Amino acid sequence: MDQEVSCALELAGQIADASRQILIQQRQLSGGRAFVSKEDNSPVTDTDVQVEATIRRLIKQRFPAHGILGEEAGAEGNDRQYVWVVDPIDGTRQFIAGIPVYGTLLALCQYGRPVLGVIDIPAVAERWVGAAGIQTTLNGQPVRTRACGALNQALMSSSNTEFVLPQHQAGYRLLQQRTQWRVYGAACYAYGALASGRIDLSIDSGGMREVDYCALVPVIEGAGGAISDWDGKPLTLSSGSTVVAAGDPVLHHQAIELLASAR
Repeated sequence: MDQEVSCALELAGQIADASRQILIQQRQLSGGRAFVSKEDNSPVTDTDVQVEATIRRLIKQRFPAHGILGEEAGAEGNDRQYVWVVDPIDGTRQFIAGIPVYGTLLALCQYGRPVLGVIDIPAVAERWVGAAGIQTTLNGQPVRTRACGALNQALMSSSNTEFVLPQHQAGYRLLQQRTQWRVYGAACYAYGALASGRIDLSIDSGGMREVDYCALVPVIEGAGGAISDWDGKPLTLSSGSTVVAAGDPVLHHQAIELLASAR
């Protein structure tokens, strides 16, 4: 593992601890969570902003030469060799509703390619960590995806179906029809569950951007799975808004071929 990534891995754990503490405190508060709608009509809360500010401060203290791209505060130094990618609350709608599948996503990219990823789910105290060259872990224990090489035997997950772009509807419906079971709305938790072998295929369109998928790449790949955009291309800082992840690379290939057939 690159020495810089090794040092970043230690910091990533500290960052995840800090964000978890804030989110647990907020979960314990009674009543609803106030939010406003951003320009893209997605919700944001004061907690999103607080968590990201905390993460940015910790990164700048330890790695002042690194860039940072965050969901709420935008980009600083996106052209640098190392760029941290931050989604303070992936699944803000679920957070607002009190559904405990939301989490913090943290990634480190080297030359645009994700080399470290963390999925932290504070409400259930589960944390997946993946990095180039090491086995993905859940709460410190190694995990692997499960073998499933047939769509008609697969459990598929997806975010809210309203996010699927019109041009992707045909392929999306084909995967719904060909898989055995579907589960919806689990946000980033679905990708952690895939890394642990509990879900076979995760697919998303439209609502995804780099802050949503960069952390997933090292976690999925380090557990033995495959992840790409809908064209089968690697996910980087400059990828689009589609994601296909599968625990079994054979299943991933089948899903990519089926999506291509729908175009």
